[in-house]
Amino acid sequence: MKDVEATAIAPYQQPLNIKTWAEEDRPREKLLLKGKAALSDAELIAILIGSGTQKLTAVDVAKLILAAVGNDLNELAKLSVKDLMKHKGIGEAKAITIVSALELGRRRKETVAGAKTRITCSTDIYNYIKPQLLDLPHEEFWVILLNRANVVMKKESISSGGVAGTVADPKIIFKKALEQLASSIILVHNHPSGNIKPSAADISLTKKMKEAGQFLDLPVLDHIIFTDNDYYSFADEGLL
Repeated sequence: MKDVEATAIAPYQQPLNIKTWAEEDRPREKLLLKGKAALSDAELIAILIGSGTQKLTAVDVAKLILAAVGNDLNELAKLSVKDLMKHKGIGEAKAITIVSALELGRRRKETVAGAKTRITCSTDIYNYIKPQLLDLPHEEFWVILLNRANVVMKKESISSGGVAGTVADPKIIFKKALEQLASSIILVHNHPSGNIKPSAADISLTKKMKEAGQFLDLPVLDHIIFTDNDYYSFADEGLL
């Protein structure tokens, strides 16, 4: 009987709640009091997901998600809704919220890059195309069209493929350039593996495109192999 009474009067185990924290430590209140820059990545994500689990606060859940990607927001941006839902406390709605927020951040970068851009070096190309290719788990091939002053007229997606490669048809590339009356073009494709070394197919395509460009009086100024942290420039390496 004594054991039954002890069980009956034992305190109910309440879920951990951010509301029990000091006001200046709660993510939403902290943002209002100290500004957005004062919040950690985990606290910002906690605001997105809103609530945690019975044993973990929203901040704890956010920390676990970040830890799983090495606290790298670029790696976090690569996760799909299904990937995020593997974490305890993250349902479909919360996963969609996180993916949407990260996509808005990516589009913001794209908007900044959308202003008139003059290409003067390979770094300019890399920074210009970064919003399109950053965090992609598959290969994509793009062409950048330039006017006579090397100002970007337009960028065009040529193809999208798998992890190992994508197809770039020279006829499609030059057709787009001729339609826009471009003066020169730049080729760009990404390597999701992070390896910037060009493949034999990359080298062969670049040679073919250079020869076709010379014939059409539409020079290929560069071919960039893009990775999230680095790039390879055929022009810089003397291969164009």
